Amino acid sequence: MTSKERGASFREVPTGKGPRGPVFSGSVFRARGPVFSSPGPRGWFIGAGLSILLWAWPTWNTVWSVDEPLAWKAAASASLIVFFAAYVFLPQLSWRLGVRTGVVCVCILLVLNGVIVLLLGRDALWTWTFLACAIAMTSLPPRMDFFLIVSLSLVSFSTQLVTGNGEQALLQAGIILSLGLMMSAFARLIRQTARLREAQTELADAAVAAERSRVARDMHDILGHSLTVIAVKAELAGRMLDTVPGGDPARDRAAAEISAVQDLARGALADVRATVAGYRGVNVLAELAVARTALESAGIDAELPGTVEQVPARHRELFGWVLREGITNVVRHSGAARCRVRLTASSVLVEDDGVGPASGGRSGNGLDGIRERVGAAGGTVSIGPSDLGGFRLAVEV
Repeated sequence: MTSKERGASFREVPTGKGPRGPVFSGSVFRARGPVFSSPGPRGWFIGAGLSILLWAWPTWNTVWSVDEPLAWKAAASASLIVFFAAYVFLPQLSWRLGVRTGVVCVCILLVLNGVIVLLLGRDALWTWTFLACAIAMTSLPPRMDFFLIVSLSLVSFSTQLVTGNGEQALLQAGIILSLGLMMSAFARLIRQTARLREAQTELADAAVAAERSRVARDMHDILGHSLTVIAVKAELAGRMLDTVPGGDPARDRAAAEISAVQDLARGALADVRATVAGYRGVNVLAELAVARTALESAGIDAELPGTVEQVPARHRELFGWVLREGITNVVRHSGAARCRVRLTASSVLVEDDGVGPASGGRSGNGLDGIRERVGAAGGTVSIGPSDLGGFRLAVEV
C-alpha cells in the first residue's frame, strides 16, 4: 500500500444513512446511527449535566441576588440557559455532522458566552471552563482545539491580572487549561476507539469475503470436477450400451438408469456452479480491495475511500459492479497517472486523469452492462470528462 493510499483512509468521505459506525475525516470522525445514545455521547451528557448542576448554581444565585431590574435578570438567566444547552448538545451534533459543523458550533458557543460576559461582567469568566471543555469535545481541525483552549486560559489570566486579582487569575487560568486539555485527550481517546472498531468491522467483512471465496473455490474444484467425470463416464457407458443388440429388457433398463445418472450429474453440476456464482457474488468491499491492488500494480496513484460503511446493503452489489468496470477501464484504457473513487449512500464515482472519453474501448459491452444493471435498480449513469481531465463514470441510485 502506498503512502497516498494510507492517507486516503483518513480523507473526508461523504456520508449518508447507513449502519452504525464512524466515518473518519482527518483527525475527527462523523458518527452515524444513534449518536445521542451510544456509550461515548451518553457519558458526555451525564458528566456535562452533573457539572452544570454543581457549578451553574453560584452564578444563578448571583444573578438573582444583585440589585438589577427584573428584565435584566430574565435576560441573564435566559442567556445562561441557552449557553448551557449549547454546551451540552453542540459538541455531539458536530461529531455527527463533521468538521465544518464543529467550527460553526464553536462560533455559536463563543457568541453565547460573549453575551453572558457582557451581561455579568468579570463574574461570568468562570464559564470559560465550560467553554474550554465544549471546545475540546467539538469536532475541529487538528490542533485548533488546543489553540483555542490555551488562548482562553491566557485571556482569562490577563483579565484577572489586570483587575488586580493575581491569585484568582492563576487559579482560574489553570482550571481552564487543565480541564480543557484533559477533555481534549478524552475526545482523542474516543476517536481512537472508534477507529479501532471501524478497523475491526472492515477486517471482519474482509475475512468473511475471503472465506466465502475459498469455500466457493474448493466447492467448484472438488464437486465440479467429480460431477463432470461422473457425467462423462455415464455418457460413455450409454454409448457402449448402444453397441449392444436390443431386445434384452435388462439392457434397456440399464440404458435408462445410465441416462438418469447422466441427467442427475449434469443437473448437480449446474447447481454447484450456480451456488459458487452466488458465493462469489460481487461486493463493493471486495472490489475496493481489488481496485487498490490493481491500481498500485499499474503504477496509478489511487485516491480511494477508507470505508464502505456508508453504502447500504441493497446497493453494495451494484456498486461493486460499477467499481469493477470503472477500475478495469482505468487500468486498461486510460493511460492515467491518477484515479479517484468516491462512495456515498446513493452514488459511486470513478474518474481519472487519462486520455478522456474519446479513447477507444471506453464505452463497450462492460459499460452497457452497467447501464442495464443501474437502470434495473432505478438509477442513472453519467459518463463524460472528469474534473481531473480524463474519464468519469458516475452512478446515482
